[in-house]
Amino acid sequence: MAPFSFRQFILAATSLVSAQSTTSSSPADGLSVTSGYSVTSSPTVGTATVNGTATTYSVQFTVPASVDVGPNVLPNIKDQQAKQAQSLCPGYTASDVKHTANGVTATLNLAGDACNVYGTDIETLSLAVDFQTAHRLAVSIQPAYLDSSNMSQYILSEELVPFPEQGVVQSDTQDIDLQFSWSNDPSFSFTVLRKSTGDVIFDTRGSVLVYENQFIEFVSQLPENYNLYGMGERIHDLRLGNNFTATFYAADAGDPIDQNIYGTHPFYLDTRYYEVDETTGEKTLVTGQNISATNTYESYSHGVFQRNAHGMEALMLPTNITWRSLGGSIDLYFFDGPSQAEVTKQYQFGAIGLPAMQQYFTFGFHQCRWGYKNWTELEDVVNTYRAFDIPLENIWTDIDYMFQYRDFTNDPNTFPYGPGQDFLARLKAAGQHYIPIVDSAIYIPNPNNASDNYSIYTDGNDHGVFLNNPDGSQYIGEVWPGYTVFPDWHSNESVPWWTRSLKGHHDNIAWDGIWIDMSEVSSFCIGSCGTHNLSLNPVHPPFGLPGEVGSVVYGYPEGFNLTNATEAAAATSSAAAQASSANAASPPSTATTAYFVSTVTPGVRNVNQPPYVINNVQGDLAVHAVSPNATHVDGIEEYDVHNLFGHQILNATYQALLEVIPDKRPFIIGRSTFAGSGKWAGHWGGDNTSLFAYMYFSIAQALNFALFGIPMFGVDTCGFNGNSDEELCNRWMQLSAFFPFYRNHNVLSANSQEAYVWASVAEASKTAMQIRYSLLPYMYTLFYYASTTGSTVMRALAWEFPNDPTLAAIDNQFLLGPSLLIAPVLGQGQTSVQAVFPGIAQGGLWYDWYTQEPITAKPGENVTISAPLGHIPVFIRGGAVLPQQEALYTTAECRNSSWSLIAALSAQGTATGQLYIDDGESIVPPATLLVDFTVGNGSLWASARGAYVDTNSLANVTLLGVASQPANVSLNGQAVSTGVSYNETSRVLSIRDLQSVTTKGAWAEDWVLSWA
Repeated sequence: MAPFSFRQFILAATSLVSAQSTTSSSPADGLSVTSGYSVTSSPTVGTATVNGTATTYSVQFTVPASVDVGPNVLPNIKDQQAKQAQSLCPGYTASDVKHTANGVTATLNLAGDACNVYGTDIETLSLAVDFQTAHRLAVSIQPAYLDSSNMSQYILSEELVPFPEQGVVQSDTQDIDLQFSWSNDPSFSFTVLRKSTGDVIFDTRGSVLVYENQFIEFVSQLPENYNLYGMGERIHDLRLGNNFTATFYAADAGDPIDQNIYGTHPFYLDTRYYEVDETTGEKTLVTGQNISATNTYESYSHGVFQRNAHGMEALMLPTNITWRSLGGSIDLYFFDGPSQAEVTKQYQFGAIGLPAMQQYFTFGFHQCRWGYKNWTELEDVVNTYRAFDIPLENIWTDIDYMFQYRDFTNDPNTFPYGPGQDFLARLKAAGQHYIPIVDSAIYIPNPNNASDNYSIYTDGNDHGVFLNNPDGSQYIGEVWPGYTVFPDWHSNESVPWWTRSLKGHHDNIAWDGIWIDMSEVSSFCIGSCGTHNLSLNPVHPPFGLPGEVGSVVYGYPEGFNLTNATEAAAATSSAAAQASSANAASPPSTATTAYFVSTVTPGVRNVNQPPYVINNVQGDLAVHAVSPNATHVDGIEEYDVHNLFGHQILNATYQALLEVIPDKRPFIIGRSTFAGSGKWAGHWGGDNTSLFAYMYFSIAQALNFALFGIPMFGVDTCGFNGNSDEELCNRWMQLSAFFPFYRNHNVLSANSQEAYVWASVAEASKTAMQIRYSLLPYMYTLFYYASTTGSTVMRALAWEFPNDPTLAAIDNQFLLGPSLLIAPVLGQGQTSVQAVFPGIAQGGLWYDWYTQEPITAKPGENVTISAPLGHIPVFIRGGAVLPQQEALYTTAECRNSSWSLIAALSAQGTATGQLYIDDGESIVPPATLLVDFTVGNGSLWASARGAYVDTNSLANVTLLGVASQPANVSLNGQAVSTGVSYNETSRVLSIRDLQSVTTKGAWAEDWVLSWA
């Protein structure tokens, strides 16, 4: 299937995906960005002045929706009248160039009159080029010194985001396959070349450097039809394309397609393909779409990381990538690869940090929803999963469990501590686990109500751990509990306070991990809207909750009307009536659209309304977020570090869990992330929608987070927003079974979508879980290597088969590790998939998981694979040895079961594999075991090293692709006379019931299994 036709199909299948933006359409006249509205109150009533109109409220106050409406701003990339810095600015000239032991330094001076297009030009910059390792080059450009024009310029602190480790300068550091060159013709520019190919991989020639206190722009030329990946976080195809703008601004915006959402990862992988002349060996860069299956190709990949936490844009244009930042510095790191696997390892190892190793139980299935009402309902869900024999490892609670949505509390009426402790005791006795949500904002009590006390706030306030306004008063926004304050992670007291808070809650409810939400950081009003308003602390957010009048959930997946015509018709009619009622209440404005435009005042920074307008999904930077002028204890404004809040709360939570649950690896899933967050946490894809489109995009999301060093990734299976249906949930439960983080989660008031709700979904889930749970040793081994070497767990086909340019854009299939190929059904009504099988041209083999027979395919061919509802195509790569254990109900049961091996032989009759074992939970395991498997010449060798003792016996060995029935089978020279069978049709050799000859444990002694 053509790479881009699948996206076009999936988007055409839904009319909802084009209307996901929540950007406000008009300004709220008279709305102050510092307060939002003024409120006076009495014990029973309050008067709010909004947009000049006085309104009287009861003490059951709801903040009006207008408080989260900002001025209407037009992104510069959509403004045809916007100033173009490249044509207006003079650039810089390099001087005082000096060579250092491992690079170059220079001074850059403005080459002409200041242009001041979107800020104040900084006249003098410093350049530092540093060949840091044998695979990493750093290029830094920042103000040379602080003067009146840049005194407020913030350069990202090493304390917040550590610099990539310098490491030990070795003799091969200068052997890096990268070369830096610069020129002053006509102004300063630089290039980075790959020495082995002569290819220019970064090229600022033909453009000018623009460096102002609120605007930085630099341009790098790119070849035609380039292949860039990464640049997250967003819902988009894996291959980014050459007509796309990536915005880097953490946003609580749901999951709009193609726009910025929760996290910020300014990193891209660039892969370039070369056609190789087999006679001369000459390599020619492939820039077009005419690729022949008979030609020979090689690829070279490199990575680029822009270490900057400000709001940014990267414009991917047909001939270049243009970076624009609202501040900070140019802090570029180039990784030479030359393969994707090596780039990813170089980026993680020593640069942003290696992913956290996860506890074994976290790879079990997780169930959650917004709307579980009490412990009884939660236990009913757990018991119903057990009754249907659908494995459930972890049960979660959303904000429902809290007392008035306040962090670290339980509602005494619905989730009281005593019954909760009893439930958790039963849960843990069954080998299962519990994870609650923790939000990022802290309720601030009403000072006029003596009974409205909240010790979490009091403790934090006493220790000065909350963000302030510029005048030193406390910044008070609004989130789920009402008026809230926000942790200031720059305060030295913040992590100890957060630790005390988590420990206090864990003492009452012994959870096993933490789910961090709303960490962009989100606020439901613009500015410090709670200032002077605390006596009317709101009891409801300024928008309708799902299920309330005007916000009833009527959405269904694509094609729902084809299988549920009556219900679909009723939903469509009700949705239309709801929309009509909303339109009648708020008729569209007929006024001409007016946009707020911020002007440049030399020497002054306007952080709330910067002169350059990035293409932020929320529009104004303060909408649905803490305002840019919120101030940290060290004087740094939120404008400069907004993208780091989610990163820092994950760090704080990781440090806290090390004390709360000592010696065990912290299990944390967070929403907002930054480069390096994977050191502490995993991530889920956020508030997706119950549509096939989002199931399709989940693959690209997961692959991007593999590049970002966050392999513990999954999405809300069956969809979060809207109602799922049987077909979508059937397909999605099977797809997510092959993602590392496997959780079903949906929105308040939508139809229940637990795996047991539909009979076919229950069966499909058990089928996929059977495969997943049997392969947990394989997945756990993949994570061991990810956490120690930076390798990926989920992989794009193009990464594992780097010399096949036809795979460059494929994102409707993926690999789990090097050995499993997943080809899911991703569209409504489909009963087959078109799958490609990479490596066939080089003699590779693929085996069907279910039949264990080899697949017949030609190079580059789309093979039609039957996939009726309830079946997900899975294939084993020839040459792989996969360790397995029994697929039982919990991961603890699985770990204590017998071992099996599947060896899928290559065309040459060979195969290899590895198995990593430890206790599954310790931060520093007291003992480990690594087992190597090698197949060749009719023998399978297993040899172990390490002190971990695993006493589970070996039960079965299955060999795929054995050419003929063997005359005899032996284990360490002793004949195996029973349990041996051979299928001449499938060419599968099975050896069963080996427990009696491995009673000390499958890996207690090295062994060789031979067949002749």
